[in-house]
Amino acid sequence: MAKKTRKGAPKKSTPKKSSARAAPSRVDVVGKIRTEARTVRKKILERTAPSMKFPLRSLANVIYRPAKGYFQLKGKKKERTLTVSTVKTFAQTLRMMALSKELVETDDIATKREAYYVSKNWDDARFGEQPESDAVMEDVEALFGVNREQLGFIPEEKGGDVAGRLVVIDRDRETDEELRIDCTRFGSGAYSIPISVEDLEFETEAEFILAIETAGMFQRLVKHTYWRQANCILVSLGGVPTRACRRFIRRLADSKKLPVYVFVDGDPYGYSNIYRTLKVGSGNAAHLNEFFCVPQARFLGVTPGDIAEYDLPTHPLKQVDIKRAKDALKNDPFIRHHRQWRRALEQQIKMGVRVEQQALAKHGLNYVIDEYLPRKMANTEAFLP
Repeated sequence: MAKKTRKGAPKKSTPKKSSARAAPSRVDVVGKIRTEARTVRKKILERTAPSMKFPLRSLANVIYRPAKGYFQLKGKKKERTLTVSTVKTFAQTLRMMALSKELVETDDIATKREAYYVSKNWDDARFGEQPESDAVMEDVEALFGVNREQLGFIPEEKGGDVAGRLVVIDRDRETDEELRIDCTRFGSGAYSIPISVEDLEFETEAEFILAIETAGMFQRLVKHTYWRQANCILVSLGGVPTRACRRFIRRLADSKKLPVYVFVDGDPYGYSNIYRTLKVGSGNAAHLNEFFCVPQARFLGVTPGDIAEYDLPTHPLKQVDIKRAKDALKNDPFIRHHRQWRRALEQQIKMGVRVEQQALAKHGLNYVIDEYLPRKMANTEAFLP
């Protein structure tokens, strides 16, 4: 067992280094767009049908290598050639590239919803519904191997919340003055992770990062300053974490050599969607997983084994849960690689139940702080990979 330095805090260790290369600059992004546009123009002038090749974004086209720590594309691509049947989608792709170039060059942003409405000025190339716009935006993102924030497109959702022993160093956009944001001084609130986190710097003496699925559990730990007794940083994931949230945790963990422990509901969605996406990324965004995953993350709980050990109340697995678990066992490269995860999912299917974080309240509202987390943190080596 690891020795505790405080109640609920493990002895600080140096996790395996897992740093990603730097993200492309604005100049790089504009250069990529210009190069692709010139290639298309050259083909047209040569009276040859232009085409663009996009990576296939699915679990079927990714491979998991533990040494790398995240899903990587195998290399399969789809080719979009300008034909009578593809002319609209081809034009939409070029218009989306042009919009991105304008946003990057003017240091502006557009939400995904705003990009959809901008297309209403594109005549026959306009989008009928936002899912069409989102799909083309993702294609452009994959084409250039950059994230949509670097293309000037931002999500509607917030990035996540942070509380605990961390000072975030940001800058005033107008004066360039250094801003020091102390995450211990938000009272009953928390620091909200911004959409772009690339230029943030960090100061901390924390011993680990605890990433939490539900807002309710996060608020309980903040309310009772769990971060103080455990000397840690708390991050609210809010379900499947946004890219900004994942990138924030990754940069913080890498720069300060901090272990990351993940605390989610005990169900197939929490395991194979929330946790797996945070740790190794997803098939749909495999071209960006290098930047938006946290390979050093380990799974604290809630595990199927916790249900019996802590005598927790449960809910029956729904058919969608069973299907998700079986799909993960069959198709997810990460789950298939780790025997411990296969056993955990097989055990849950056999038990036929799922459990929520808040189920720990059966033993008292603060049982999670007084008993569950300290017991878990005393043996971090036993965490699921």
